[in-house]
Amino acid sequence: MKTIDRARLQSLMEREQKKFVDERPKSKTLFERGRKSLLAGVPMNWMVKWAGAYPPFVREAQGAHLFDVDGHRYVDFCLGDTGAMTGHGPFATVKAAEEQMRRGITLMLPGEDAIFVAEELHKRFGLAYWQFALTATDANRFSIRLARQITGRPKILVFNWCYHGSVDESFITLQPDGTARVRRGNVGPPVDPSMTTKVVEFNDIAGLEAALAPGDVACVLAEPAMTNVGIVHPAIGYHQALRELTRKHGTLLLIDETHTICAGPGGYTRAENLEPDILVFGKAIGAGIPGAAYGFSREVADRITAHQSLEDSDVGGVGGTLAGNALSLAAMRATLTKVLTQDAFDRMIPLAERWTTGVAKAIVDAGLPWHVTRLGCRAEYLFAAEPPMNGREAHDAMDFELERFMHLYAMNRGILLTPFHNMALMAPQTETEDVDHHTKVFREALKELAA
Repeated sequence: MKTIDRARLQSLMEREQKKFVDERPKSKTLFERGRKSLLAGVPMNWMVKWAGAYPPFVREAQGAHLFDVDGHRYVDFCLGDTGAMTGHGPFATVKAAEEQMRRGITLMLPGEDAIFVAEELHKRFGLAYWQFALTATDANRFSIRLARQITGRPKILVFNWCYHGSVDESFITLQPDGTARVRRGNVGPPVDPSMTTKVVEFNDIAGLEAALAPGDVACVLAEPAMTNVGIVHPAIGYHQALRELTRKHGTLLLIDETHTICAGPGGYTRAENLEPDILVFGKAIGAGIPGAAYGFSREVADRITAHQSLEDSDVGGVGGTLAGNALSLAAMRATLTKVLTQDAFDRMIPLAERWTTGVAKAIVDAGLPWHVTRLGCRAEYLFAAEPPMNGREAHDAMDFELERFMHLYAMNRGILLTPFHNMALMAPQTETEDVDHHTKVFREALKELAA
């Protein structure tokens, strides 16, 4: 297997940075202007992580394509890091949002859309009762609070190198000696997360049981397959063990389907017949219009209701003024019924298979010790020969310098990948030609790296 010459990688990166800057003068002007009023020149700090000297500034986005202010057209495999998995501006959602905005945006009162969306989510995921938030982060936070309340237990459990938005309890990692510590880069944690959270490796059944045995864990917060550190699939039988152990120890199972909705209309839960107590679904649920949902089994809903206080219902740390607003619910209804349909997944998943096949062949032909993995309409390559079995193995396979080169090389040739890792997501509007263009560019990048 070949290895990457780091001096060559640096030289190639310098060439690509020059190409990026030379071809995007209008984005540079906007970035310099933005630095006078926006922290670091961007409206949200994650945007600094795009691989160019500055992010390309967007003129418009349509379907599976994006256009910057310098006139460049991109195949968008990032899709807002799943928020625009529906494609940008799907007609049905835009129409529903426009109509609802004329009738009112946020009302602090329910409408029929809320009932319809809850009924649709019940059909997809099997959970009986639902509530709404603006983000999956909030939905996870509220679910954790409710789990602690009804179990009377102080801690939650997460998997090493997990991702659940900006939930404080999840920014914790396992050290080589098995101790848990605050995750690198955690900004101003309110407390040491080891006070609130236990962490074990994904697919480690013995570690999971040992952590649950003391009886102090309110819920396990889990993606059914890890997605934000590369794709890590559950081992055969793992989900059965996870469900059996949580029930054995009186711990609730909270499944976060925000990214794994890529597996199908009912996410991984429906595809693999999982039985969570609580489920969260955000980002793509409203085609990018802020919204999220969190649902409960009938038994959990009954326990929550038994603890409710009418007088304190608005001051308990669950909910928010804009949560469940009319605009979000109209967008969710249209997206669920007309955009994220079975027909859409029947189109998107084969495209992800084609993307994966093309990348895998290019890796083999280049003789590099990399691999590519897929989950539904999401695919990702990692810089290791074998697929990881847990978060540590996936994290250890990451290579920041190499990742940035691959992203910048692709961006300079009209392809956007998620800037945080090597993820590609298919939209209903993605075309075979888009996938094949990525395969061609990916192969050219590997040829230059391995030369």
